[in-house]
Amino acid sequence: MKASAFALFPLLSLIACSEADAPAAPPLALDCARTFGELSAAVTAQPLVKAPGDPAEPYDYYSTPDGRASYLLTREGAPGHPAIMMQQVKGADVVTTGCPYGDRAGYDQLHAYLDSLKSWTRK
Repeated sequence: MKASAFALFPLLSLIACSEADAPAAPPLALDCARTFGELSAAVTAQPLVKAPGDPAEPYDYYSTPDGRASYLLTREGAPGHPAIMMQQVKGADVVTTGCPYGDRAGYDQLHAYLDSLKSWTRK
């Protein structure tokens, strides 16, 4: 996994909302009882900002306009595919949750990697 694209995911979720912005609707909570296709469609139906993709990485990244929540949707070839991950700012922490529809070991690998990026800083 390349750190360059993964580094964008948690950073997007930490962007602060300006005081002039209207209060944002709460981000869609993940409902893992829905199928991957249903939940993917519901996630992407929200007003989200899509991060530029890296063709070498099988993930799509989206963030809410206020930057308080981000989603990762796996594509074919990703560890744990199909899976949907969400990172959400909760106080001073970023909480990672998700729906593992595919290989659990691959999902756990992806989850651990995203959590490890919370402490990533540019040098």
